[in-house]
Amino acid sequence: MNLHIIIPVVIFIAVYGAITTELLNKTAAALLGAMLMVIFGVLDQESAYKYIDWNVIFLLIGMMIIMGITKQTGVFQYVAIKIAKFARGEPIVILILLSLVTALFSAVLDNVTTVLIIIPITILIAVELGISPVPFVVALAIASNIGGTATLIGDPPNIMIGSAGNLSFMDFLTNLTPVILIILIINSFMILLLFKKKLQVSNERKARIMNFDESKAIEDPKLLVKSMVVLGLVIVAFLFHSVVNLEPSTIALTGAVVLIVISGHRELEHLFAEIEWTTIFFFLGLFMVVGALVEVGVMGMVSQWLITITSGHLKAAQFVILWVSSILSAVVDNIPFVATMIPLIKDMGNQLGADAVRPLWWALSLGACLGGNGTLIGASANVVSAGLAAKSGHPISFWDFTKFGALFMLMSIIVSTFYMFFRY
Repeated sequence: MNLHIIIPVVIFIAVYGAITTELLNKTAAALLGAMLMVIFGVLDQESAYKYIDWNVIFLLIGMMIIMGITKQTGVFQYVAIKIAKFARGEPIVILILLSLVTALFSAVLDNVTTVLIIIPITILIAVELGISPVPFVVALAIASNIGGTATLIGDPPNIMIGSAGNLSFMDFLTNLTPVILIILIINSFMILLLFKKKLQVSNERKARIMNFDESKAIEDPKLLVKSMVVLGLVIVAFLFHSVVNLEPSTIALTGAVVLIVISGHRELEHLFAEIEWTTIFFFLGLFMVVGALVEVGVMGMVSQWLITITSGHLKAAQFVILWVSSILSAVVDNIPFVATMIPLIKDMGNQLGADAVRPLWWALSLGACLGGNGTLIGASANVVSAGLAAKSGHPISFWDFTKFGALFMLMSIIVSTFYMFFRY
């Protein structure tokens, strides 16, 4: 192996190690790795920028702006309180219903945004009931990852996969949503079995929940109507983006700009502050680091090896990718893992045909997104949820999350295995 391959591989391993061990902030590690690839001549500046998937970047920015404006209305808190009252204050029923709603929101928004909005009000409900919020936080983080798997925009890995594989919003709905619905049903039964005994409260506590006034959660009814109209139109446009020949990023940015204009925001600094710029720059750096491995041919060699060990049998490759993705995504952040796998599958597509490897994209999505439930650090939504719990005085340890997350992950990957075996 010559020096022009050794250098990018060493930089990549160092970046990956820094991210997984949290030796450096993950955004700083990714950007540093990208700059080292340029400094050492692995990529020139123009090539480095070429590997950035701008469709992913602008789709994330557009949706972050839309969600930043929408959450100002209080609609998400309204829904959470409404559910708690609908369940008559019964904790296990509240938990199951909130899990299903969290999954739904995560499918049409994104899972990190969803937990940022839903978790704080859920913690408040648990405190009012006089029970630990930990089961709620864990279950909702898991549900957000499951729901986010169902659509193109639900989870950052799916946005990356959709853009790389030229897969439409409808492709995700028809290929992944059916298995996610099955997993959500089983997930609800598992919540019932694992948490029911821990969530027993008195009738007095239930009555407290019934006294909540959900109408006070709505802070701006006019903005709510405008936000719902724009969000609805954006989702419809996503469904038909291949028909109208517009990229999802164009649709999301257009929706964001329209909502800014009709909502009357003139000072945009606070809106742009809602954008998770650290996440955006993490993606920018990561795309360049992985692009360097593509540039020197490393991904081509790895894809050829995968074809060899599976004897070119795509069914075997599906299950290898599904299980390896799920296991590795449980112990490292699924975003850098997916970024590494994308060029590998694209190279396999060049050898075997783009249509032939389509099931591999679904295997990668299911493995990476659902595998993120395996541990506390497996997905961004898990880390964010635990952070919110800690801020409210209810810390969640690695083991507190993992002892439940691993069970839910194993169930979902087994279901996914059967689904892929019979469907593809």
